[in-house]
Amino acid sequence: MIHLIQGNLFQGLPNEDPYAHLGTFIEICNTVKIIGVPDEAIRLNLFLFSLVGVAKRWLHSFKGNSLKTWEERVEKFLKK
Repeated sequence: MIHLIQGNLFQGLPNEDPYAHLGTFIEICNTVKIIGVPDEAIRLNLFLFSLVGVAKRWLHSFKGNSLKTWEERVEKFLKK
């Protein structure tokens, strides 16, 4: 799963489309269902693996668990 996600890396470059990145990321995540684990938890845990460089450093700038929901993370990602 992580290898699939890393085939769709987002660096945060001006020519990259964050909406397309999220769409592909969600498509990949939707291929896995784990009984008792919400889709949101899977996305939250795997999203970091889809980022590299500046984008990964940006996500690390949020200390602790400050982005608690998938919606918060997506909102911040798209605003950035």
